[in-house]
Amino acid sequence: MAVFRVEGGHRLSGEIVPQGAKNEALQVICATLLTPERVTIDNIPQITDVLQLIELLKAMGVEVEQLGPERYSFRAREVNLDYMQTEDFRRRCTRLRGSVMIIGPLLARFGIGYIPKPGGDKIGRRRLDTHFIGFAKLGAEFDFDAAESFFSVRAERLTGCYMLLDEASVTGTANIVMAAVLAKGHTTIYNAACEPYVQQLCRMLNRMGARISGISSNLLEIDGVDSLGGTEHRLLPDMIEVGSFIGMAAMNRSELTVKGVSFDNLGIIPQQFARLGITFERRGDDIFIPQQEHYSIDSFIDGSIMTIADAPWPGLTPDLLSIFLVVATQAKGTVLIHQKMFESRLFFVDKLIDMGAQIILCDPHRAAVIGHDHRIRLRATRMTSPDIRAGVALLIAAMSAEGVSVIQNVEQIDRGYRDIEGRLNALGARITREEE
Repeated sequence: MAVFRVEGGHRLSGEIVPQGAKNEALQVICATLLTPERVTIDNIPQITDVLQLIELLKAMGVEVEQLGPERYSFRAREVNLDYMQTEDFRRRCTRLRGSVMIIGPLLARFGIGYIPKPGGDKIGRRRLDTHFIGFAKLGAEFDFDAAESFFSVRAERLTGCYMLLDEASVTGTANIVMAAVLAKGHTTIYNAACEPYVQQLCRMLNRMGARISGISSNLLEIDGVDSLGGTEHRLLPDMIEVGSFIGMAAMNRSELTVKGVSFDNLGIIPQQFARLGITFERRGDDIFIPQQEHYSIDSFIDGSIMTIADAPWPGLTPDLLSIFLVVATQAKGTVLIHQKMFESRLFFVDKLIDMGAQIILCDPHRAAVIGHDHRIRLRATRMTSPDIRAGVALLIAAMSAEGVSVIQNVEQIDRGYRDIEGRLNALGARITREEE
């Protein structure tokens, strides 16, 4: 089992390039199942979750060729549908939350899809109702084997319809869109997620021959087509990495430039960091974070305590709340972090409290953070990474702490961040990966 040994107190300096967007990669790689023609994707991040999905598609019979360090081609001429009944298929899918998005393409193209209950972060309930209700509205028959935790859908031909999603689920929207593009007739999806990842997926599908309008809004209109062709696609930079690096620079009082961030696709993220008092400059498509000895949390106009909460896009992505929380521990002032979506995502704060952070966990969804204003450094400790985003938040805390911290279960971090220790060490961090 790998651990990180982190020597705190070293400031960072230099430039860093964010990897391709993990969440977008999972969607568009699944979309390659919609066509027998070649689809080439650039800027694919070399991280565990994405590589596991690529291996799953290979096992299903998809021809995959790595054309460069981050460039792959996919050709799903022959897909082994019988493989989906095997124990190997079940094992691969249960390790990967993103595997659920193979169902929409398989249902649309082959009329059938199977999936065991997918894996992923243990951050609370992550129901799949939105996906399967959407498939049922398109005419699919749904079955769930509770004893085996196995989902299946079947349809001779999907038919377009109007649907109002019960939640603006990103993966649910992506899955339903991929099913609807080959459905007969017109489909309207209201309360659709409109994150940049979904926008990118829709634009890629349109280049493949789909007819999707309303992209970037929560009302998607889709006219089904008989077939899709190949295309080329490039992933956006990962907004979660961009936010992680902004918070990391501020917490460690470092000067850092994050290169090629696709600033216009960051939404409210920069504004929310500014509300914590973090200074940055937009330089073309880069973000420069100057060295800051102090940053002060803003308050609302009436003087009440600042609240930072997640919300459907264009609101703040929930994946960054762990980063905002840890960065606030060294701010001047108080902030309430409200994680609305997942009830277990804030449970890592006990590790930060052990390090000396002043945090009150009000309930599973809310934590009040009273910042130290860098007057008191966090203490080094031994801790375990519970999920991808909390793992990086703990890494940021350890990098600013006094002494040497040990972070266990770093495989969770590897699922979402490529060679994080190597990239940060190049900027001045002191992180060592060891086996225990």
